[in-house]
Amino acid sequence: MQIREKAGSGVLIHSLTKVRSSELFWIFAFSFLTAISAQINIPTQPVPFTLQTMVVLLAGALLGSRNAVYSQIIYLVAGILGLPVFAEYSFGIAKLFGPTGGYLLSFPFAAFLVGYLIEEKRNALVLFTAFFTGQLLILIAGAGYLSLFMGGDINKALFSGAIIFSVWDLIKTVAAFGIYKTVSKKYPNLP
Repeated sequence: MQIREKAGSGVLIHSLTKVRSSELFWIFAFSFLTAISAQINIPTQPVPFTLQTMVVLLAGALLGSRNAVYSQIIYLVAGILGLPVFAEYSFGIAKLFGPTGGYLLSFPFAAFLVGYLIEEKRNALVLFTAFFTGQLLILIAGAGYLSLFMGGDINKALFSGAIIFSVWDLIKTVAAFGIYKTVSKKYPNLP
């Protein structure tokens, strides 16, 4: 009986190890991390400060362009389907049509861009440039969409939806760079 139990636990451990190293595990892990990072926020109007964009950048860098896109699409679909994954535990398709919709909808594109830019080269300059470019894409898409809710005033939207975030986003970009360097040393072959 003990031999069967040991064999059974060995199969279970092997299966869990296989799942943990699979692409699907990491895609869902980054969807979950994006949801968690949305709850780490400072409520401001019209757009809250969150850690989401840092996770989006890391998804692109660690998962590659294709899997990073999948992780962010799963995140958005989870919110649309009613899971409270958006900032302040909000959910629903209406969030994509509200003031923060441009930021949310840009996540798959920014994750793809970061992953694509560093797929060939992963030196420090390329990596930081990719993170900065991904962050910039999110800010510009978000502010552009936000302008629709500000009577088309792009200057007001850029100020309240991008410029006020610039120092915060630079800090997140530097943090993402540091986190990536640390994680990629320990897990150099994430799918």
